[in-house]
Amino acid sequence: MKAVEISTPGGPEVLKLVEREKPVLKQGEVLIRVTAAGINRPDVFQRKGSYPPPPGASDLPGLEVAGEIVDGDVAGTSLKIGDRVCALTPGGGYAEFCVAPAGNCLPIPEGFTDVEAAALPETFFTVWTNVFDRGALSGDETLLVHGGASGIGTTAIQIARALGHKVFVTVGSDERAAAVEALGATRAINYKTQDFVEEIKKLTNDTGVDVVLDMVSGEYINRNIKCLADDGRIVIIAQLGGSKATIDTAQVMRRRLTITGSTLRPRSVAFKTQIAQALQQKVWPLLSAGKIKPVIHATFALAQASEAHAMMENGENIGKIVLTV
Repeated sequence: MKAVEISTPGGPEVLKLVEREKPVLKQGEVLIRVTAAGINRPDVFQRKGSYPPPPGASDLPGLEVAGEIVDGDVAGTSLKIGDRVCALTPGGGYAEFCVAPAGNCLPIPEGFTDVEAAALPETFFTVWTNVFDRGALSGDETLLVHGGASGIGTTAIQIARALGHKVFVTVGSDERAAAVEALGATRAINYKTQDFVEEIKKLTNDTGVDVVLDMVSGEYINRNIKCLADDGRIVIIAQLGGSKATIDTAQVMRRRLTITGSTLRPRSVAFKTQIAQALQQKVWPLLSAGKIKPVIHATFALAQASEAHAMMENGENIGKIVLTV
């Protein structure tokens, strides 16, 4: 099969199209003939050498794919050989064939293309487990999302809005602000020209938001604390701004705040299967009904993976970048 491998840690140019043997299946896994693969920030970190795959996972990048199941163990699932699916994978998505745990596969929503379906798993699994499970967003609570124009951001906006929540986001340009507000964000804040803490205070009448989805971390943590309502939660999913911060713990104690976070890739197949089941029950009907749709910024052929990575690193995308196979 054709695949894109990381020839050596480095810039986008280290991604090389090569010939590889098809992956070998284990119990509980299926083999997918890949038609499209999503690109995500962890792929960039892996390429740079700072995010190695977990033990037993493919060394090839790629955490989400769409395509057809052509072989494998579907026992205990509703899947069958020949089904069109999208899947969360532990790695190996940048290839003509990819292995995924059967429980981490979901049917392609009605009316969706394979490109659209490939843009779902990584961001939808991540948003669901962090915003709704770990962050416990519920009722009439409000959400603040940093990186609102990213794949994670555009996904969080749409799911939260579809479930009745107000969503505030930070973005880096007025163009992005307009784009995410058109997508459903209650208000977008240009962090380059506005102080998002002050804006959140104004927008919530000094009450604050209930949940912050943070992919910046670092010095944003204390600013996030200032944005929170009492009993609010910060959920950290990336550290683009660094991993260290000095926190005012008196605020945490007095206002009963929670600071938490997670990474999805190292979690067990069983844990990810639980997320898949929740998504199929609560979110997939919204996709099939057209109430939520992934935002596709650009597509590239598999051989152009380096160009796709360069686009992501340059911060040019609003929504997802997808490889076609």
